[in-house]
Amino acid sequence: MGISRFRFCLLLALTTAALVTVHADEELQLKKVNSAQNEWKNIYYYRDAALTAKLNRILGNQPGWQRLINQRRIAVALVDLNGDSPRFASVNGNVMMYAASLPKIAILLAAYQAFEDGSLEETPDIHQNLVDMIRISSNEAATRVMNQVGVEKIEAVLRDPRYGLYDESRGGGLWVGKRYAAEGPRRGDPLFNLSHGATANQVARFYYLLATGRLVSPERSQQMLEDLSDPGLSHKFVAALRLRAPAARLYRKSGTWKDWHSDSVLVRGRHWRNYILVALVQSSNGEKIVNTIVPLVESIIEPGFSATS
Repeated sequence: MGISRFRFCLLLALTTAALVTVHADEELQLKKVNSAQNEWKNIYYYRDAALTAKLNRILGNQPGWQRLINQRRIAVALVDLNGDSPRFASVNGNVMMYAASLPKIAILLAAYQAFEDGSLEETPDIHQNLVDMIRISSNEAATRVMNQVGVEKIEAVLRDPRYGLYDESRGGGLWVGKRYAAEGPRRGDPLFNLSHGATANQVARFYYLLATGRLVSPERSQQMLEDLSDPGLSHKFVAALRLRAPAARLYRKSGTWKDWHSDSVLVRGRHWRNYILVALVQSSNGEKIVNTIVPLVESIIEPGFSATS
């Protein structure tokens, strides 16, 4: 083994060990999600009718939003991770929309799956590309990773029954069918022919599977969480959360193109601020709408919320 490869392996081992120590409290919180269950269950099992009703009402009460909801131009998914079992709610959760850079999380998953099965060499350069692709949403880094992983591999991972992140029976889901570059082949998704698409429900499932250590392996899930941490773009969900909870740890990926605005985050904070939130919006006012969703959602999961609020 060469010196540089030895140093990389040593650094990777030390980093993994440090992450386990630093995030020990977070891991204990995540394990509570399933502590009351003898067998892990899909997030759909935890759909909560009362929380769904609150989410529908609080979004629909905003001026002009009900029209966008009816037009299937706003989709939101929420997973409240407080308590012994999660609570899942969504509005237009199975509506697939163009999501710009948000589906780069599918490239992240495919790369780690390829590391695990040995079809992609794990190097410091590709790890840096993954971080740049996620934290600052570098299109160049995303394209470099896609060139190494391959579009076919990404699709196979998304359709893998272990993950089911693209599923025609549930409206589609995560999809990356084109490099993040002006030129190159395009492979639209089977249902809507989108090159970079998502549904709010499937993105929420991605984060839930990741948070519970079920994407590739617990160790690989922890590495992906680290890549998603410390967002380099301070807008949308991040802008709202850094004002409301500056100490909370955020695992996040967003996307923007023309009037399509998307964001997704796993929030790990103090007390009740432990949840997954996803929003997909098509509107010229989309960024403001996405930013506004955070305080609305927090108002319905914070203890003491009144059902008549």
